[in-house]
Amino acid sequence: METPTRVFDFLHYQFQNYPLEVCLSAKVDGDWFEYSTQDVIDIVNKLALGLIKLGVEPGDKVAIISPNRPEWNFVDQACSQIAAVSVPMYPTINADDYAYIFNHAEVKVVFGADDEIMKKVAGAMEQANTIEHVYSFDDLGVVDNWKQILSLDPSGDIKEIERRMNSVQSTDLFTIIYTSGTTGRPKGVMLSHDNVVSNALAVKTALRGLLDVGSKALSFLPLCHILERTASFFYFYSGISICYAESMETIGENLKEIQPNMFTTVPRLLEKVYDKIMAKGYELSGIKRALFFWAVKLGLKFEPFEDMGWWYNFQLSIARKLIFSKWREALGGRMQYILVGAAALQPRLARVFWAAEIPVCEGYGLTETSPGVAFNVPFEDGVRVGTVGKLLDRIEVKIAEDGEILCKGPNIMMGYYKAPDLSAAVMADDWFHTGDIGDLTDGFLRITDRKKEMFKTSGGKYIAPQLMENKFKESPFIEQIMVLGEGRRFPAALIVPNQEALHEWAERHGVKHANFDSLLMDSATEKLFATEIEKRNRSFGNWEQVKKYKLLTDSWGIDTGELTPTLKLKRRVILEKYADLVDDFYA
Repeated sequence: METPTRVFDFLHYQFQNYPLEVCLSAKVDGDWFEYSTQDVIDIVNKLALGLIKLGVEPGDKVAIISPNRPEWNFVDQACSQIAAVSVPMYPTINADDYAYIFNHAEVKVVFGADDEIMKKVAGAMEQANTIEHVYSFDDLGVVDNWKQILSLDPSGDIKEIERRMNSVQSTDLFTIIYTSGTTGRPKGVMLSHDNVVSNALAVKTALRGLLDVGSKALSFLPLCHILERTASFFYFYSGISICYAESMETIGENLKEIQPNMFTTVPRLLEKVYDKIMAKGYELSGIKRALFFWAVKLGLKFEPFEDMGWWYNFQLSIARKLIFSKWREALGGRMQYILVGAAALQPRLARVFWAAEIPVCEGYGLTETSPGVAFNVPFEDGVRVGTVGKLLDRIEVKIAEDGEILCKGPNIMMGYYKAPDLSAAVMADDWFHTGDIGDLTDGFLRITDRKKEMFKTSGGKYIAPQLMENKFKESPFIEQIMVLGEGRRFPAALIVPNQEALHEWAERHGVKHANFDSLLMDSATEKLFATEIEKRNRSFGNWEQVKKYKLLTDSWGIDTGELTPTLKLKRRVILEKYADLVDDFYA
């Protein structure tokens, strides 16, 4: 088969070139349930025939609201084959957002996963009037199960599917993805088949055959996130088995079971992995504890593919054997590539994981770019810590006078759905304006901050909060932080401490406390954080340094509204929530 040009071509390419015994797998009732390439194609075709029987026409919108599972792919592939437009949605958003997307996209059919999602769907349908059919992946009894569609047209003519597939052009609309957004209503990003296909092909080119046919990928980043979805098409194209984690809580166990060669993630999840590793280190004592932190300190100095000198290399070989080998085992022991995207990665995390022979590589992109613009790839000429790597194939980047990153290429979206003015605003002069600030040096792209998140103090000095936040999160005692101060005299910060690390520190230093609140108010804790802040402040100019801060007892989350589904800070929401504290900083 020729190189794929439409999204559904990837699966058929796999079938013709290297049909897999395990194309997709998921754990059901404690056992891994597997689907071969042939199984997936058969189910997708039956589902496509059933959707046609339901009256789904080319251009009709079909919503998918579910955690990662094979059924997600079945629906997505079936829609693409019959020229319907999939509208993936985050399960974690609220019923009002469901209703907004249903109405804005004019959704005709909804596929949801479980009871919790279906309750929100039911609430949203009171405000939505275009929905004709609702199905669930789980057997709930209150709505029809998706499997009923498989038998709607048992004697259906496969030629009808082929006719629809042949009618699909690479430039046709494939999906509308509503961006999670840190402010306001989400925008519907329209991506064509070519947008997504070109990006998956570019990833294949960049990785240069790193992963063999039959390799495994663990999938847990939501499929409604374009990074994981495009990665899935790369997996189909490359003959890589996709294994879906049971949940975010079982990732550690699933890694050991599956022993994957690759996964994609966001920095926040990788930070949590690192924090758990560090917590185990704090539990050690004597020589074991000393060796653990000696190895970590060594790893934090590591630079991939650089000769660090014979003495460093000798020490590192010992650290890898005694300490880092256990890190590799915890990730399954076969990891060849971890792609981190969606937000900025702390360079120290990349270094220490690379030192442990776990290639953690940062990439960059947006939903509007399908998503990849640049990736670090684990080759001597392809990785540079602190950057997001080299540009992917067929993608152009230039840096505007104000430092904004502008992009061109086949991966750039068709536009925002029903928003021509917004589309025109970000596509001035035929370049897509990313809203990110950065530079391109020696072929490597570096991101410094979001243009919209940068702010000026009342003294007229620019502050790049994301860069500062990453630096402060190098402290083992800081779990989350937001730097603020727009229009104010100086920068300040709201800080969520790492409870586990802080409790362990208190125990080691004999700091008595009744609860976490009392621990935060202890003078020893105040001194500890003053030292941690002062240490990180040294990396910044006097006008950038955090002058005041407040320790918070509650973590920020998706459910409580401070984080987007991709775990980015909703800065406006946080500022409103802690308005009184912020005012106190400048009183």
